[in-house]
Amino acid sequence: MKLYIQKLKQSQGEPVSFQEKIDISDITNMDNDIRRIEPVLVKGTARIDGDDITCDFQIQGTMILPCARTLVDVPFDFSIDTVESFTTSVYREEAEVHLIDSEVLDLTPYIKENVLLEIPLRVFAEKEKLEANTVKEGKGWTLVTEEEVTEKVDPRLEKLKSLLDDKSNEEDSKG
Repeated sequence: MKLYIQKLKQSQGEPVSFQEKIDISDITNMDNDIRRIEPVLVKGTARIDGDDITCDFQIQGTMILPCARTLVDVPFDFSIDTVESFTTSVYREEAEVHLIDSEVLDLTPYIKENVLLEIPLRVFAEKEKLEANTVKEGKGWTLVTEEEVTEKVDPRLEKLKSLLDDKSNEEDSKG
């Protein structure tokens, strides 16, 4: 997504609106969890004040991430509001202000950066999809849910339990 500095200067400090769908699908090649991403909608305004340019924009889209439990595809909708500051002056050095050394301001790298920062640590599929794709048992193990857990006595301790029951019955009959 490109903004022309000359067009911003012609606006004489008034905000210039923009809205465009941007394909940033190449971020799936980076080392992250994004499996797919549809083109994102970017809309906002850009304003120039002397050598400084401020872009206030919103990024909306959907990325496909793996479920933390089953690894099935989970769509994750996002909406990011951000403000980026730029300057054409080489004399201004600040950490949060990006230097522009041409007549064109390309917002695409900043859009990608904001989308990458928006990736959640983990996402979960809907309950039906989770249940359909969860492995319930394997060799030597079985998945037990909280509802299935009851007070079961270990068979090795069954005789000990009956011994304790006998002692409590004796104490009750003495008292």
